Amino acid sequence: MTTSTPRIAVTGATGAVGGMVARDLADRGVPQRLVVRDPSRAPQLPGAEVVAATYGDADAMRAALEGVDVLLLVSASESADRMAEHRSAVEAASAAGVGHVVYTSFLGAAADCTFTLGRDHWATEGLVRDAGLSHTFLRDSLYLDFLPLMVGEDGVVRGPAGDGRLGAVAREDVARTAVAALLDPDAHRNLTYDLTGPEALSFTEIAATIAEITGRPATFHDETVEEAYASRAGYGAPPWQLDAWVSTYTAVRAGELDVVTGDVERVTGRAPISLRELLART
Repeated sequence: MTTSTPRIAVTGATGAVGGMVARDLADRGVPQRLVVRDPSRAPQLPGAEVVAATYGDADAMRAALEGVDVLLLVSASESADRMAEHRSAVEAASAAGVGHVVYTSFLGAAADCTFTLGRDHWATEGLVRDAGLSHTFLRDSLYLDFLPLMVGEDGVVRGPAGDGRLGAVAREDVARTAVAALLDPDAHRNLTYDLTGPEALSFTEIAATIAEITGRPATFHDETVEEAYASRAGYGAPPWQLDAWVSTYTAVRAGELDVVTGDVERVTGRAPISLRELLART
């Protein structure tokens, strides 16, 4: 067990998960360093030092991480340059002497997983290992919070998911797990947690639950892969982004996200929340 609170740095504090982590630490009275791209957008929290740096700026990242014991490395925004940013950030953490990295990865991350961005997460885990950094990998399922946003303006969720099931996890459960690892890195050293919700649902069940709880129409239409690409072509997204969008659903169809674990409760002492519970709060 760690006998004193480690010096903590949090990235992604202007986003959802990183912001939740930062607020939780502040509520506990834990000092922290918020490493953000734009300091004007950083949350104003007691005991929080704000430092400007981007993953791609190795010198700024290294300076921002000097003296840090444990780092929450939130995965960079989806982009064609994401892996280069991750490599720069990991190298900066290593050069700065960071003792432990908590990284937000993806459930089932592998070199050949169906969800294309999951392959980037696998590669990033490899970067952390190759750098010799002590680590905790949080392999998050898809976010419960995102599921209502998948309902189109016409009340339909469209994607080639078939009858596949998804054990989606709430962002707040990921954040609580991250806080536990940050506060006691020794207890979570070199461990990987598969973070899921309490149940695996098909998109038909997801849509029905959204409709029931919110009162808004929601149904699921099982597209073919060809239909999925065609229905998204109008957004003007680059090919890698289209692949990511479509493979979100095909990963579900392949059964790769049909996973429910007890890791959230084992680490945090609280059961993960369900889609029904999440929707009832909003």
